[in-house]
Amino acid sequence: MIEFLNNIDTQIFLFFNGIHFAYFDKLMPLITAKFTWVPMYATILFVLFKGYSWRQGVALLMGIIAAVALSDQICATVIRPVVERMRPANLDNPLSSLVHIVGGYRGGRYGFPSCHAANSFALAMIVSLIVRYRRCTLFVFFWAALNSYSRIYLGVHYPGDLICGAIIGMLCGAVCYYITCHFADIRYRAKDYAPMSVIYATEAGPFLAPVLGVKVMNIRISDVFTAMGYGIMLTVAILALFL
Repeated sequence: MIEFLNNIDTQIFLFFNGIHFAYFDKLMPLITAKFTWVPMYATILFVLFKGYSWRQGVALLMGIIAAVALSDQICATVIRPVVERMRPANLDNPLSSLVHIVGGYRGGRYGFPSCHAANSFALAMIVSLIVRYRRCTLFVFFWAALNSYSRIYLGVHYPGDLICGAIIGMLCGAVCYYITCHFADIRYRAKDYAPMSVIYATEAGPFLAPVLGVKVMNIRISDVFTAMGYGIMLTVAILALFL
């Protein structure tokens, strides 16, 4: 059974890894780089301390750090040394000759589960629970999925590595969130949830009003985070054109 699943995982990996373009060879390393998303991480601080009290903001920040650290250690320290599943791009893996790699990057020796996917989905889960706003939730999980896909494109993870990493990450994010809320005494009601608070409002105008279906455009705390995230994606997409 394990061999059957491994063969399916390998075939799916080869299919998606085989779809490559010169532009994506420039884009995906930027997507997967952690420093690319520093402005987005900084905006999370804005959401925490604008939407919550100082004490609650610090507690939630610690919860986020704990979720990412826990997911990372479970994958890298606990599971990887036991499973020892070699990365597809590793030169000791017979599959490596079939793998499309970018810029000579092959990652470490073992890749199951993916720390990248675990960390991304841990952050996505806990942020979605903190904000509880559909636009934000759609963005953070799209961001986590895009980060995970970049690992297949770069040839350093099988889909199975990413799926297991994502599950671990989401579990860590949920557990750390509810533990944090318990000890920090954080409660909310959907109608007056803090990160949904409007920080700027303006008239939609005669052209936008019919399109948006509203007369007043409200910018919420959580909208700032979502706009920053999409703004980074657009910036990176344009930057990759000139690299």
